[in-house]
Amino acid sequence: MKNKVRAQLCFMMFLEFFIWGAWFVTLGTFLGNNLKATDSEIALAFSTQSWGAIIAPFVIGIIADRYFNAERILGALHLFGAVLMYFMCQSTAFDGFYILVLAYMILYMPTLALVNSVSFNQMKNPAKEFSMVRVFGTVGWIIAGVSISYIFSWDQEGNIERGLLKNTFLMTSIASLILGLFSFTLPKTPPKASSSEKLGIKELLGLDSLSLFKDKNFLIFFISSVLICIPLAFYYQNANPFLVEVGMDNPTGKMTLGQGSEIIFMLLLPYFFTKFGFKKTILVAMAAWVIRYLLFAFGDAEGLGLSLIVGIALHGICYDFFFVSGQIYTDSKAGDKFKSSAQGLITLATYGVGMLIGFWIAGKISTAYLLEDGKHVWETIWMYPAGFALAVFILFAIFFKTEKIEYQS
Repeated sequence: MKNKVRAQLCFMMFLEFFIWGAWFVTLGTFLGNNLKATDSEIALAFSTQSWGAIIAPFVIGIIADRYFNAERILGALHLFGAVLMYFMCQSTAFDGFYILVLAYMILYMPTLALVNSVSFNQMKNPAKEFSMVRVFGTVGWIIAGVSISYIFSWDQEGNIERGLLKNTFLMTSIASLILGLFSFTLPKTPPKASSSEKLGIKELLGLDSLSLFKDKNFLIFFISSVLICIPLAFYYQNANPFLVEVGMDNPTGKMTLGQGSEIIFMLLLPYFFTKFGFKKTILVAMAAWVIRYLLFAFGDAEGLGLSLIVGIALHGICYDFFFVSGQIYTDSKAGDKFKSSAQGLITLATYGVGMLIGFWIAGKISTAYLLEDGKHVWETIWMYPAGFALAVFILFAIFFKTEKIEYQS
């Protein structure tokens, strides 16, 4: 891969995840404090991510794999997203905001598969090359969080009350505009499948890669991906409001420690993946999820709040060892013809079905343990995802058979 292409892919990844991290982390805090949304309404807003992910395979399978270059679709989606983000910044009521965030997520979630598709299309050995590109996405997420807490101070208590968190949507709008325009300069990623092929139901829905379910190991991986994202939804939905509620200073900035550790483990992933194999890598990620939620349940923000900091820092293992390994594993199983739709299928499993269920459950549990003074019984709330992650760990350990992932060099 040429240095120019590598630089383009790295900048693409940087902006892709800067855009996500610039507003999604503080969404629950913004909705609860500025739009006076209930826990159930906050869960509803977060679930738009899942609806977008469920629709993503349709966008990817029918368009990116057959008719249009992936980089062009990526650019168009981000340009439309920039407009929606601008209007979200102007929102003053939950109902209007919900319509905008739903439309935005339907546009944004397919781009997660598209950036992977554009990247993999340029790589001879994704197992070795992808992590060095994907790590710039993590850097983008970190810069977004640090900017919110330490440059603009939008998540400080007084500024939250003044409504300054709405500026996160304006910042995202600008970044989306930049990525939308930049995408048209990316290396060409033409459709792999023939546009003249007859479209059946599977093809129409972009679910050609359902044939991968004939592989029992992939089926177990898919089911585990759905299930592990139920406890993950608790982190996305509750972590920032939780840290604000227990009194942690600069919570959004400190949450970027998770992405900092993500960089470290992203760089370690090729070695760990090669040395210990896919199954052990996934099991380590699931075990880290269990430990993280136990630390949240029994930790506090007094002093340095070390238990909470460690829980945040475990995000690197949780995310990299599961999601990035899963993307590499899926790419190895898909073959050349339907790489995009296979990535879309995993997006459906994780950010779609799994988190849709998870956000709904998290909303119900958060409401059940809401006190009269507006605070929550966090110790009990965090025990639910810890227990669920442990159950998924056991399921995967028993039913997934060890296999070696091979790549062409």
